[in-house]
Amino acid sequence: MISFLEVIDRAFTGPLCSEKDFNLNNVTRMVREVVKEYGIRYDPATPLPSDNSLADDVFNAAMKFYSETGTYCPDTQRIIRFDEDEIKEALRDAPNGTILGEEKDAKKLVARKPESKEPPFCSVGACGAPISTEEIFTSIVQGYGSIPRADSLTSPGLTTVNGMKIVSGSPLEVYGAIRTVVLAREALRRVGRPGLPIVNGLATAITDAATIAGSHFGMRSSDGWEIGSIAEMKLDFDRLNKVAYLTSMGGNILGENGPVLGGYCGGPEGTAVVTTAYTLQDILVHRSICQHSFPIHHKYGCTTAGNLLWTLSVASQAVSRNTHFPLLNCCYTAAGPMTEMCFYETAAWVIASVVSGASVEVEGSAKATHIDHLSPLEPRFGVDVAHAIVGMKREAANDLVKRLLSKYEDKIDDPPLGKKFQECFNIVTGRPSGEHSSLYSRMRREMEDYGLMFD
Repeated sequence: MISFLEVIDRAFTGPLCSEKDFNLNNVTRMVREVVKEYGIRYDPATPLPSDNSLADDVFNAAMKFYSETGTYCPDTQRIIRFDEDEIKEALRDAPNGTILGEEKDAKKLVARKPESKEPPFCSVGACGAPISTEEIFTSIVQGYGSIPRADSLTSPGLTTVNGMKIVSGSPLEVYGAIRTVVLAREALRRVGRPGLPIVNGLATAITDAATIAGSHFGMRSSDGWEIGSIAEMKLDFDRLNKVAYLTSMGGNILGENGPVLGGYCGGPEGTAVVTTAYTLQDILVHRSICQHSFPIHHKYGCTTAGNLLWTLSVASQAVSRNTHFPLLNCCYTAAGPMTEMCFYETAAWVIASVVSGASVEVEGSAKATHIDHLSPLEPRFGVDVAHAIVGMKREAANDLVKRLLSKYEDKIDDPPLGKKFQECFNIVTGRPSGEHSSLYSRMRREMEDYGLMFD
């Protein structure tokens, strides 16, 4: 595989292009062309397809799309482009698994296949959702760390430092990044999981400076480091600086991308192609150990709408069938904690991911945009479901996903916000309210009625 320095050289010497032209001509036009060329069609009656030829067509379309489109660097207004041979070489050299964490908390994130009997890697947490106080932060991270089958943590993001609102690019962001890591590591130690990997321990860090600063206060090379793309197919110097630093220190990079359905990708078909193409960018530019993807709806701000489950399933099958590169999909529900809808969304999304060959990260509830609207019970439920469906056939999983969609999809435009953490959990004891515990138990029983077997 070509070196990262060669990637940077192409960021300075690649073809010049305005960002507008890249968006409209390189991304949107090319997506339409390959979708038409490969005859890719969305079927709303099949949110979890079992057509191998469809998955392979999406993969081949993504290969052509990325070789023609490349990755855009806004700072230089140039395209970082790779030919087909370079892409194929990168796929051959890509990692097929990486151990995250330390000691008894270490776990290998591996590549899976559709309908695999290999248990998925399960990351739990807030997906960077905002938290109002350090007390709530510590309590909820302890709750996440107490989930027995949690393989890694995705932490919340602090919003203040000593009562001052964190502003990106300011010293407060640096302080916030440092404090996030220190608090998360201490919370995990308190629940006996000191080696549990943190895959976004710098949730408060947006800039490269904050990432580098925060890395010296508790983040480890055995943790995961999320580096997000700019929609679509863009990486600026801020993100490339992070790659340069983390590859030099031996950090495990998670190439994070959230292609927008209804944006430059177009509909479900185009979004599936772009989601798959991000795998190639993750390997070549991010230097990632896995694809960390969350195709998201432009209007609803979640990953659980029916057309997105199709997109997620097809893209996951495309990558898992045609590469040995691990997938760690990321979930954002429309509904908030302590609502039936949130549990239904979680179950449908987890099934679509795991049966299609991916591992999972659960979850950013209430779109991970409302302060304190998160809890450990919904992620725990997601992990329960993920392990209960290992080995399930895609046809059976599709029927189950359709049944779950019928429970919530008509509410996705106006979802219930649910409860704040402090309204459904005791912050001091870390225990859920009786009402929340009852809802969790009832939703598990309902899943058992649908045929899932929890051990």
